[in-house]
Amino acid sequence: SAPTSSGSAIMASGPDGPERIERAPAGGPGRSMVFRKAREVWRESLAMGVLRHELDQLLSQDRSRELLGRFRRISEAIECPHNESHVLSFAVALLSLPPDVEGCIVEAGCFKGGSTAKTSIVAKLLGRTLVVFDSFEGLPENAEEHDRTIDGVSIREWFRPKAFCGSLEEVRANVARHGEPDACRFVKGWFEDTLPGFSVPVCAGYLDVDLAASTRTCLQYLYPRLSPGGVLVSQDGDFPLVLEVFEDERFWRESVGCERPVIDGLRRSKMISVRKPRG
Repeated sequence: SAPTSSGSAIMASGPDGPERIERAPAGGPGRSMVFRKAREVWRESLAMGVLRHELDQLLSQDRSRELLGRFRRISEAIECPHNESHVLSFAVALLSLPPDVEGCIVEAGCFKGGSTAKTSIVAKLLGRTLVVFDSFEGLPENAEEHDRTIDGVSIREWFRPKAFCGSLEEVRANVARHGEPDACRFVKGWFEDTLPGFSVPVCAGYLDVDLAASTRTCLQYLYPRLSPGGVLVSQDGDFPLVLEVFEDERFWRESVGCERPVIDGLRRSKMISVRKPRG
């Protein structure tokens, strides 16, 4: 339900029950932040409710509960820069793919391996390989000037070189402890060095790369590899510079080699996706 007032706090329904969010003093500098947080909790609760229902249509009740439990434990054990609904929405997309959509699953950008561990569970369930691309050295050198998300949240100084770094050893250990390492293959290096030589068909990809330049590289080399009916999902759909790449019709024509596809969730959601048409 929507956030409601309760004394000096706001009560909002979170994915695991009510959450108490302290109210800032009237007119105080934190007031807008408090209500923004309440709105985020409410949105996450709604998203999780829908996704749980969809998951129950795709898996048995026991398998669905097991998957959700493993995902929750991964979020508790590993530092994850995503909400529960983000990777769960990708899991639902994977489970919804028709069996005749060929190819591996690709993850571009994995940080500490939380999303990797979660996606590896689904990959094993489907009998597909998860190929993980990351520098394992953090973000590359860049001069991108990010200011605020489309929701007005400041992201200044977030994407400095070397930020969001998880070593290959750390990621492997996290996946071994919490996921399905046998389903994974890791490719270390900068995207512009590793993706051009990647020629394997892809059924789905998850992009969490933060930068416009990295998004451009991933789309340029992964979309042509995407099988008809396959889908690419970006977790960076609330970053204006990333959105400019997705919206750039000239980029799609000249660098990707096709007209700009339909982009679901564009400027409406943090999670945006493109699906390659069949035929």
